[in-house]
Amino acid sequence: MESIQTIKEKLKLLEQETEWLSALRQDTRSGVQKLITSWDRRLAKREQRWSDYLERTAFDRSFGEGIVAGVDEAGRGPLAGPVVTAAVILPEDTTALWEVNDSKQLTKEARKHLAELIRQHALHYAIHIQSREQIDQLNIYEATKQSMVLAIEQLEQTPTIIVSDAMPLPVTQPCHAIIKGDAKSLSIAAASILAKTTRDAYMEELGLKYPQFGFEQHAGYGTPSHLQAIEEHGICEEHRRSFEPIKSLVAK
Repeated sequence: MESIQTIKEKLKLLEQETEWLSALRQDTRSGVQKLITSWDRRLAKREQRWSDYLERTAFDRSFGEGIVAGVDEAGRGPLAGPVVTAAVILPEDTTALWEVNDSKQLTKEARKHLAELIRQHALHYAIHIQSREQIDQLNIYEATKQSMVLAIEQLEQTPTIIVSDAMPLPVTQPCHAIIKGDAKSLSIAAASILAKTTRDAYMEELGLKYPQFGFEQHAGYGTPSHLQAIEEHGICEEHRRSFEPIKSLVAK
């Protein structure tokens, strides 16, 4: 009879039902049954992720023949730092990217791993960083829209269809602004991951430059610790003058 520890190690490597596992299900030891229950849950989650992946690829294909570019942004809401946009054209075979999902649903480690896979497997991708100054000059909505268009224009191949996350864009190609697009479209999800990881890295660098604000922890969002830091130290070059409460502070 195998030890529970041995069974645990085997189950870690098992990705589908086998004769060994079918026989193991007859083992009445409570520890074994707990391990099997945990494995069943893990398999169910994996199968759901695969099903979600198939739906996202089918969604992108639903727009017909053509070169689809997914576009998304990161950083519209923070009080500091840029807004970052990305445009991605994926290959016909995207199975290597089956775990790509809305960046908000992923851990930081998963986003970094998937960002590398996207860079390796995407046919083309482009990233644009829209500065704080441009955000204040244009307003956040227009700055984001402009940045998305610039990301599309930087692609090495011109797409024939654009799918964006809820943002209508002034482009010559058909553009589909999809509500919650990063959860529905694989191309948009890939763009969301590239935008998010690029912006996170940017804010981590800012954290080194301005350690008093803790940008590496909150990415510029208006958290209690960030607001407290602003109260104690004032603002820096990366704070958005058009956003409250910074706008009122600057006006004093």
